[in-house]
Amino acid sequence: MDRLSERLRAAHSALSRLEEVLSIDAPSLIERDATIQRFEFTFEALWKAAKEYLFVIEGFEIASPKGVIRSCRELGILNDESATHALVMADDRNLTLHTYNETLANQIYSRIKSYSILIRNWLQQMQDRAN
Repeated sequence: MDRLSERLRAAHSALSRLEEVLSIDAPSLIERDATIQRFEFTFEALWKAAKEYLFVIEGFEIASPKGVIRSCRELGILNDESATHALVMADDRNLTLHTYNETLANQIYSRIKSYSILIRNWLQQMQDRAN
């Protein structure tokens, strides 16, 4: 349980840092890119926290982000709509390597605010169930 608590704390901390940069009005290109970078590490912290939750609380060992998302949907941690949104978020995370493509970077950036809401709700669901 200690490792799960640590993972959940790390994900909450990453999310706070993401939300901090999302609060900037009219971000510069550097701030946009920083937001995308923070999204990357927030997503990593989130899926690893969910992976640990599934292992410790539910007894499932899942090895991939999309597998974790699907398992969370099956367990009711995510509803169908949230799971679909999370799968798109995982795809966007994989595309962040291509942020040199301005159009793609702007598209991903435009979705990050909605992802932060999804992440906060997902973390809260796991936290509530773990307690």
